[in-house]
Amino acid sequence: MSGRARKRAEGPAGGLPGIAGPKAEKGICLALQGGGAHGAFTWGVLDALLEDGRLAIEAMSGTSAGAMNAVVMTQGFIEGGIEGARRHLETFWRRVSRDAALPPLQRSLVDRMLGIWGGGDEPPGLLWFDMVSRFASPYDFNPLNINPLRDLIEELIDFEKVRACNSVSLFIAATNVRTGKIKVFERPELTADHIMASACLPMVFQAVEIDGVPYWDGGYMGNPALFPLFYRTVSDDVLLVQINPIEREETPRTAREIQNRLTEITFNATLLREMRAIDFVTRLIDEGKLSKDEYKRVLMHRIDADLLMKRVTAASRLSADWSLLQRLADFGRQAARKWLKENYDAVGVRSTLDLRREFA
Repeated sequence: MSGRARKRAEGPAGGLPGIAGPKAEKGICLALQGGGAHGAFTWGVLDALLEDGRLAIEAMSGTSAGAMNAVVMTQGFIEGGIEGARRHLETFWRRVSRDAALPPLQRSLVDRMLGIWGGGDEPPGLLWFDMVSRFASPYDFNPLNINPLRDLIEELIDFEKVRACNSVSLFIAATNVRTGKIKVFERPELTADHIMASACLPMVFQAVEIDGVPYWDGGYMGNPALFPLFYRTVSDDVLLVQINPIEREETPRTAREIQNRLTEITFNATLLREMRAIDFVTRLIDEGKLSKDEYKRVLMHRIDADLLMKRVTAASRLSADWSLLQRLADFGRQAARKWLKENYDAVGVRSTLDLRREFA
């Protein structure tokens, strides 16, 4: 019996396990990038996949905003199935929008943690916060380690239920401050600390300590981490939701534009390395130099925000206004529906992402 057939046999009522509804026909794993407020694009992608209903989400690997989307969707599915997952995602993004009634300092912390920054008409509180964070560490200007996103995550997520949920595998990436290596936390151990570690920008928040080890944002070493999806899952298919552009045509000239581009390059570096490794192994398998019994032939797919990035610049991080987040989510829904229309039949059959052309 093949892996996919074996998974189907284990599913309820002839369906597939995972985050799935009754129409699910194929299993897939999701790799969710972090990218600040642009994570609302990923919300839209997830909403469209859930609404379509033909894919069972076996596992998710997420970093920063991607990790938040993954755990929020899982919580919603636990509470109310597919529709519950969709509602919970919307609730989360509503709560992190500028409509949230937070004091100025907490609002600024949320904005900086989500990367909501750019343009030239920032609120005075954000301007002050940006200036201070360039010359002082979070241990100086935020000694109490105020983190409103942590409060929100703890309010919306029952981690005891998430840890006990066997329907979906979760892999959350963080960076070990001491070793500089990636650390991937899995669903059975997850707490709010692990999600905050994955999203801990070191110039904004104090390092998150877990079992005495300090961690920073997972984007530095895995945005997202793909390798857990290769050999700890049954599905051969991995769908990358990519929100940080690999290429930009324009040359950054202002200090802020330069910093934004450096961040994009840094947070894409490990993804590029993993993609090249997948291409290398795939070619060796196809040439008969590696055994298919020992190595998995991964089928890669991608939904990206490149079109969005051409229409909204990094300055779109300026505002977490609800209407902006809705716009980002709408882009995500459109991109996911287009991908499903063009590529659904290829799932389980072949890759739809040309790794050599895209990442060589």
